[in-house]
Amino acid sequence: MFTGIVEETGFIKSFDGEKLVIECKNVLDGTKIGDSIAIDGCCQTVTSMTHNTFSADLSSETLRITKGFKAGERVNLERALTPQTRMGGHIVQGHVDGTAKYLGDMTFVVPNELDKYIVYKGSITVNGVSLTVSKNINNTFSVAIISHTLENTNLKYLKTGDLVNIETDILGRYVEKFLSTKNNNITEDFLKENGFM
Repeated sequence: MFTGIVEETGFIKSFDGEKLVIECKNVLDGTKIGDSIAIDGCCQTVTSMTHNTFSADLSSETLRITKGFKAGERVNLERALTPQTRMGGHIVQGHVDGTAKYLGDMTFVVPNELDKYIVYKGSITVNGVSLTVSKNINNTFSVAIISHTLENTNLKYLKTGDLVNIETDILGRYVEKFLSTKNNNITEDFLKENGFM
């Protein structure tokens, strides 16, 4: 589990279609083989390390659902939560739901299957960065972003047409599950009365 607060940006040193090698510094502190690190919001297991790199083996599902990885690309990095971590962002699983296309001015277009989970003033993760949705209409959403976040993540390098990894807020998926379960005692009225809708 993560918070969506990026600790540093690293560089993809190499990627052979399965093994990803990331050059970085800060996230290596205290990290050991088997730990989880979110790479542009995608939770990956550290399989090997050097003094300035770590490697991760990507599954076919990861390659299918994410925007992809290229050598030389800058990526956002965050180590998994510990019990002492401050929850500065929101609950992020590191399970990318899909991709969105950048339209400029921190606005993105998403497919229908993701749009239903995006809500105005709700949380969303873009390339692993926890952000607040400032507008959501017709399969597009915009995010509010402060200059500190922009300067310290790879979002400042986005160009129109670029793909980004998206993870929607897990609470929306739970609400959908509750409402779609036939023999469930939780009703839509209950969810509305208790602030879930």
